[in-house]
Amino acid sequence: MAQLLLKKRLTEILIEHQLLTQVQLDEALVQQRASGGRLRDILIQRGFVQKDHLMGILGQALGIPPMKLSRYQIDTAVAKLITRKMAETYQILPVSKMGNTLTVAMADPLNVFALDALQSLTMYDISPIITTEEELKHALERIYGEARRQAIETIVEDLTNRPSSVMMAGPATEVSNDRAALLRSAQDAPVVKITNLLVADSVTQGASDVLIEPFEKSMRVRYRIDGMLREIQAPPLSMHQAIVTRIKVISTLDIAEHRLPQDGRFKLNIGDRVVDFRVSVLPSSFGEKVALRILDKSQATLDIDKLGFEKATVDKLKQCALRPHGMILITGPTGSGKTTTLYSILKYADSPDKNIVTVEDPVEYELMGINQVAVRTEIGLTFASSLRSILRQDPDIIMVGEIRDFETVDTAIKSALTGHLVLSTLHTTTAAGSIVRLTNMGVEPFLITASMIAVGSQRLVRKLCLKCREGYEPSRELLEKVHLPQLPAHTVFYRPKGCDHCFKSGYHGRVGLLEVLMLTPGVKELVMKRSQENVIKHLAREEGMQTLREDGSQKVLRGETSLEEVLRVSVSDLETATPAADRDGERSPARRRGGVEP
Repeated sequence: MAQLLLKKRLTEILIEHQLLTQVQLDEALVQQRASGGRLRDILIQRGFVQKDHLMGILGQALGIPPMKLSRYQIDTAVAKLITRKMAETYQILPVSKMGNTLTVAMADPLNVFALDALQSLTMYDISPIITTEEELKHALERIYGEARRQAIETIVEDLTNRPSSVMMAGPATEVSNDRAALLRSAQDAPVVKITNLLVADSVTQGASDVLIEPFEKSMRVRYRIDGMLREIQAPPLSMHQAIVTRIKVISTLDIAEHRLPQDGRFKLNIGDRVVDFRVSVLPSSFGEKVALRILDKSQATLDIDKLGFEKATVDKLKQCALRPHGMILITGPTGSGKTTTLYSILKYADSPDKNIVTVEDPVEYELMGINQVAVRTEIGLTFASSLRSILRQDPDIIMVGEIRDFETVDTAIKSALTGHLVLSTLHTTTAAGSIVRLTNMGVEPFLITASMIAVGSQRLVRKLCLKCREGYEPSRELLEKVHLPQLPAHTVFYRPKGCDHCFKSGYHGRVGLLEVLMLTPGVKELVMKRSQENVIKHLAREEGMQTLREDGSQKVLRGETSLEEVLRVSVSDLETATPAADRDGERSPARRRGGVEP
């Protein structure tokens, strides 16, 4: 009854403050009766009410002020009065205790079951405060992520001070080939626990990779977060072989093989999601180095409109994706998000009337309705052989995970020429450089101009943490390096500061930069003349291509990233400036004579 009265009072306040109309409320109530769910969630999903407005009104109706947990000092000991599972299930978090009163942050203060359960468990009087689900999620990650790190440090300290059955005698280079002994060490409780904690902690912190590296007198563990490596507390070197063996066991690798590289993968349930891990084991001077690539499907954004690219650039990609045939290449260094962009293009182009097949090494994300083939070179299933078989499956769109050799690119180009839309990646630094790279691989220019639609080059830059970024006035030298256009009046630049939300880094998340080179008639003419990369890029810019540096500059002006980040991942466009005499691909008279131009 109290809930019904509160719901009525809440909607009345929304209408009274002109944040909701009666027509919108009626529509939301009809949807609630048809499909169930909370009324406020429906109001937010339909776009009738903003989250911040609703939280304020809900606090007013209840007589409880809303609270931003990112600005609140949470007592870790109090937060641990309940388990993480209970906190996530009820969307509730104890934040402080005074006397017999426990203050808790809640995303849904109307959840009387959560309040009753917490009161029965703790035997305290409960005083709720209101927060958003996003704030609560970040607080849970901060609190329980810190708990994992403290657990790792406790185990490391305990093993360092007290001999353990898992500790191996002798230097790191002396490894055991006794399978039974290796299995016993990998199944030892401290080894299992610390391996699980490292893996779970890396996912919680949003890492894309984990590196476990042995050295002469120590062991190093690093996470790659937002593209940058960050070192964490590492176990003692004597545990290295046991941890590596444990990872080999769950990856179904040969635990007695220490001389050759090995690759594998495994899946783990972490929280409420399944996370894939790709494993690479590489022999080094002091033992085996392990690299884990984390593929968290819940964090993947496969919507081409939500990758952070500029709208004009995305529109070009969309137009290319709807072409009936031709080739689209996405280039960039390892870890720049090329595969994610290709998946996003596939999802945009996908429809029931299209047969889409991919060949990948390995399949990173499983896409509903798309046929995906994993390369297995050990049995002869390579990119080239798979591509030849795919062509007999009557595909409309083909995605090749990576072009590595002439055989693959030759088959891909022939596929594009025979009526298929082909998508793939290439390891080059710029879009124009891909043309030169293909010619160096032995592809004739006339085949490039006949098959290629567009080439994209992309990078990932770290996004500034919106909770702690600070405004400042950059130096003239820094602005000149970025070559920003005429600045609008009152332009504010931001730089990283660091807070608990971003683990003191000043950055949280990443966003993409993208340049798309369209194979226009002018560009094709330069390709036929085997022109240099800078000549092609110069013409493309004249025809409207937005470069990586220009894309980054727009994000700097919007406060999404910093000047330093853009400078870190992109090169100056002035470095590719080309004299007018060279734009036709011919050398000037002075160069033909071997002299220096004035």
